Amino acid sequence: MGDVLESPDLNTKKVVFDSLEIAPSKIVCVGRNYVDHINELNNERPHEPVVFIKPNSAIADELYSDHTEQIQFEAELSFVVWNNRLSGVAVGFDLTKRDIQTQLKEKGLPWERAKAFDNSAVFSRFVSFTGDIADLELQMCVNNVPVQHAACELMIYKPAYLYAHISDFMTFVDGDVLMTGTPEGVNSFKNGDRFTGRVYAGRTLLIEKSWTAR
Repeated sequence: MGDVLESPDLNTKKVVFDSLEIAPSKIVCVGRNYVDHINELNNERPHEPVVFIKPNSAIADELYSDHTEQIQFEAELSFVVWNNRLSGVAVGFDLTKRDIQTQLKEKGLPWERAKAFDNSAVFSRFVSFTGDIADLELQMCVNNVPVQHAACELMIYKPAYLYAHISDFMTFVDGDVLMTGTPEGVNSFKNGDRFTGRVYAGRTLLIEKSWTAR
């Protein structure tokens, strides 16, 4: 059984959190949350979190390449909301149609066509964690080569702050997902590329998940 399941009712997609199958009502994403990634894409550093939404229909458990449009991977520490707090952590991918996003940014338009398309939010299972959220970090390898390292200590805006800040104008409900931004190292990928993501709490491995791009 995969980590993301399709429900027969209204085609609602689900993620796995420990032993639960839950359907996020929304995926709240944060952009430009790592200085090196901001520099990587020649973006301006934000004065407050950059927030955008992916719908439930974006959820997938496979990495799909595209032969007609450039898609880049962005690996992110991702959290599921449960009992009104960030209760579980996962490896997440914010897949992005970079050329389209660049065109939209140049015109001052929203990013949905580049960010919210079907299968653009890929997750491992979510697992509970104990201890300090600041100890969490993610490592991503492509074809056995380390390419991205995400850590709470490197974020401009930490997960707890993001949760509180976003809650001021948007209600999180149980099952919603918060994606906390990607570090430097984003790139395009192709069919057959092998990804392995790991989430650690300090030196303890919480999650290891591999995908082969299709």
